[in-house]
Amino acid sequence: MDFALWSLVIGWAFVLIWVPATLYSQRKIHPKALFVLFFAELWERFSFYGMRALLVLYLTKELFDKMAAGEADARAYGIYGAYNALLYAAPVIGGMLADRAIGFRKAILTGGAFMALGQFILALSSGSTGTLNDESIFFLGLAALTVGNGLFKPNISSFLGTFYDRNDTRKDGAYTLFYMGINIGAFLAPLTCGYLGQRVGWHYGFFSAGLGMLLGMVVFFLNFKHLEGKGHAPESGEAWRFMGIKAFPMTIIGSLIIIPIFSFLINSEGITDWLLFSAGFACLGYLLYTAFTAEDRAEGQRLFVFLILFFFHMIFWVLFEQAGGSINILTDRYVNRAGIEASQFQSVNALFIMLLAPVFNWLWVWLAKNKLEPRTPMKFFYGLIQMAIGYGIIVWGVKVGIANGAGATAIPMGFLIGMYLLHTTGELFLSPVGLSVVTKLSPQKVVGFVMGSWFLSIAFAHKVAGKLGQMIASSATDGSDPVAELTGFMDVYLQWGVYIVLGCAAVLLVLTPAMKKWMHGIN
Repeated sequence: MDFALWSLVIGWAFVLIWVPATLYSQRKIHPKALFVLFFAELWERFSFYGMRALLVLYLTKELFDKMAAGEADARAYGIYGAYNALLYAAPVIGGMLADRAIGFRKAILTGGAFMALGQFILALSSGSTGTLNDESIFFLGLAALTVGNGLFKPNISSFLGTFYDRNDTRKDGAYTLFYMGINIGAFLAPLTCGYLGQRVGWHYGFFSAGLGMLLGMVVFFLNFKHLEGKGHAPESGEAWRFMGIKAFPMTIIGSLIIIPIFSFLINSEGITDWLLFSAGFACLGYLLYTAFTAEDRAEGQRLFVFLILFFFHMIFWVLFEQAGGSINILTDRYVNRAGIEASQFQSVNALFIMLLAPVFNWLWVWLAKNKLEPRTPMKFFYGLIQMAIGYGIIVWGVKVGIANGAGATAIPMGFLIGMYLLHTTGELFLSPVGLSVVTKLSPQKVVGFVMGSWFLSIAFAHKVAGKLGQMIASSATDGSDPVAELTGFMDVYLQWGVYIVLGCAAVLLVLTPAMKKWMHGIN
């Protein structure tokens, strides 16, 4: 029995039943724009997670297959970290462009087009022979994806916030549903693109991810009528010129110029580190300056809360994003997968979110009505605790794997599933409410920039996540000493995933009373 194929078929059947039922139950509560943006984000995430499921596996198995195991792993983790760091740093600029020049609609459409282009370039590269020229083309595809994400990612989240008042009680529920849309795409993509990529051909996996992105943009464009006249360029943007060129054409020209630069940076890890942290600290410094000089004291203190949450959000994603990197490799080499491809296991997190997001949506509303809902800092605290427990489970599983002889099926699948379950519940405490609180804490005139800065925390996280992967890669042994390799996984996961995360959670708990005061009524 082909479990990989059946997981694909059952997954699609489940989505086609579950999603319409869930959305139908919410049709009278939320504006139609939520469902338009839900669908666009679903396919963007299908595109992203389809590529993410394959990237490290493609790099280690195909592009760098002539390297030694440890060297190939370290190179793959470095590229994975650099690419994802740029992917989440780019929204800072994308958010500013939408705020000041081109508006949310054009930013989302243009970003989607560049992401589709990037996937098709990856498909072209991975479908050929693996020469140096193909490697260069592959990096251009990753660069196009980063540019597109910079225009798309912060603006679709910010755009959703414009359909709700600042303290609208439906807002957290809307972002939780929106987050479910993200994870429907994230669920289907590894099942579909992972199966096609590993079973049929790498280029089919990347190509299917590009088709998903293209479909999302077509549907978004055809449903402009449901966006209530919002998302157009600001009046100041209509008058904006650079060398006589209007803002929107200049955005496209600038994006095309940046693609080869990003391609170089993805392949040059040291330079990317320096640029990312320099630009990142400059953005955070600007936000600090804005907080200190704000005429409205409450607005300034809310920005301080944003910056504190920024740090703990980053810590969470450093560990969470091992899923596409080292955990993907651990699953491929040492987990008893029962015939399912390693890339397809990345759908487990998204499946749990699809099942649990409506429960959390109901939970936040019920707690709010009964005045029992924990404030955002406490939700972050609970999210970090669950991340640590999840890593405790996978560390236990690795120990069992070593005891079982450290073979190719040494770690029982249940440990991996248990880890994903705890990481998912932690994510639902932290991530969707994080998106919501950013729009509440941000001064309205810079909401796009602040949302872009929020994604910068994930950029930092990916870069650090790549470094953790490289620490694990130092123990890779080409299969000659699996115990040493598994011990490398266990040591990093225990130190970072359990001890450091628990320490951060304790610090956040201490800071929570002050943060509650500085939020000035924002929940």
